[in-house]
Amino acid sequence: MKYSSPLIPLSFSLLFIFLSSSSLWAAASVDKHESFLNCLLDHSPDSNYSISKVVYTPLNSSYSSVLDFSIRNLRFSTADTPKPLFIITPLHVSHVQAAVVCSRTHGLQIRTRSGGHDFEGLSCVSHLPFIIIDLINLRSITIDANNNTAWVQSGATLGELYYSIAEKSRTLAFPAGACPTVGIGGHFSGGGYGLMLRKFGLAADNVIDAYLVDANGKFQDRELMGEDLFWAIRGGGGGSFGIVVAWKVKLVPVPATVTSCYYNRTLEEGAIKLIHRWQYVANKLDENLFLGILLMGGNFTAQGGDKTNPTASFFSLFLGKADEFFAILNTTFPELGLAKENCLESSWIESALLSAGFKIGDSLEALLNRTPLTNGSIKIKSDYVKEPISEATIEGIWERLKSRDVGARQLLFVPYGGRMSQISESEIPFSHRAGNLYKIGYIVAWQKQNVDVEKRHLKWIRELYSYMTPFVSKSPRSAYVNYRDLDIGSNNKYGKTSFKRASVWGWKYFGNNFNRLVHVKTKVDPYDFFRHEQSIPTISPV
Repeated sequence: MKYSSPLIPLSFSLLFIFLSSSSLWAAASVDKHESFLNCLLDHSPDSNYSISKVVYTPLNSSYSSVLDFSIRNLRFSTADTPKPLFIITPLHVSHVQAAVVCSRTHGLQIRTRSGGHDFEGLSCVSHLPFIIIDLINLRSITIDANNNTAWVQSGATLGELYYSIAEKSRTLAFPAGACPTVGIGGHFSGGGYGLMLRKFGLAADNVIDAYLVDANGKFQDRELMGEDLFWAIRGGGGGSFGIVVAWKVKLVPVPATVTSCYYNRTLEEGAIKLIHRWQYVANKLDENLFLGILLMGGNFTAQGGDKTNPTASFFSLFLGKADEFFAILNTTFPELGLAKENCLESSWIESALLSAGFKIGDSLEALLNRTPLTNGSIKIKSDYVKEPISEATIEGIWERLKSRDVGARQLLFVPYGGRMSQISESEIPFSHRAGNLYKIGYIVAWQKQNVDVEKRHLKWIRELYSYMTPFVSKSPRSAYVNYRDLDIGSNNKYGKTSFKRASVWGWKYFGNNFNRLVHVKTKVDPYDFFRHEQSIPTISPV
């Protein structure tokens, strides 16, 4: 079958111009290029879902806009960033199956993305010839309010899921992240946490079925894939086992009224003592109450930080009314001095708007906007804390937040306890449960795309991470897989990752679950087709 779609012109003269400017394309012949396109058509024959409508090459006028739309970290959107040979935005599961089969037979790697919130670009960059499967068109959501369940496709965003739930019920919700533009596929694959984790656990803890395309292009649900693979995809990280195209989840009950509070404190207002005290309180609070901290320094500018002092922002969500919230907090943490004017009662879906940076009264349709409020370059790291850190250590953090050489710099303190301590560390691959007081996310962001600016920001966050070494978890120093960090362990950009090399970061992300993940990987993808710099390896060392 000859390929003749006007979307992908195969003029040899035009193609030669592009081949001469791209090392990746130079390695691929014109014949192989056309052969891949014909393979896609042969394996996706349904005319109702013609794959020709959703394939883009660099010769297509829409290629750049499709590629850039879901890149949330501009570190991976530069002229030097390797680009995919093809982008496929499937309209049907058969398109995903065809892409897997044809990529495998033509020796191309696959990068899969749903929302693009990928801190190390592993969903859109490879250093070997590759394609991107962008699931943006696979975003349907079906809510069954009678049975408290939902089917949601991986290309949907958290905001779209929350909005769909609210259309059916204001007393049902789902325990996932606060950022509405995050894609379901990546979020669920790595665990996914939000402001209700102390009550209901992670997003992945509430997944009860899934649809997956495996390394052979076969379609599987939970029954067909078996419990081992179903276990692995719920927190084992994306890009290792297959492409999950849809998830069935349990919806959770929430009261008609919840309470959201925001309270800022500076150094002069006793922020350091409050942070220190918070460590002894937050993980022991009623499980209906989440009380986190965001430490902020600087702003999101091209030049670097501003001259303002750091701020500690205490933020909370209570699944209940304000009077009950204050009764709990005034007993357990009266030092915080929270006042009613710092809090707001609302429905849960309105609290989701607040958490996303919108205001009460804003239209719920704001949750459907897939364009982030800000977009720039970012680097993130993570830690888990098992013992309270001293006031002196917090002072050291505070001093580092004063740096004026970098832009937005933040530390996010996420309290554990509650349901997170009740779920076994082996229930799903996400192992960070009982024994952790809280998680820290270290974040630095900047806008100016400049090598020196990037180096300065990376140096700042790496030095802060080094400073924290004595005060966080050890043997291993744990990390959150959805906060991918290629600084952890060595990585292989150009081939398979050995078990020995992967163990460095594997134990940090998954603890005692890493070995089981490797066994599952070896069973379902023995030739390591689905891989990236920090994917789960097969058992045989390479």
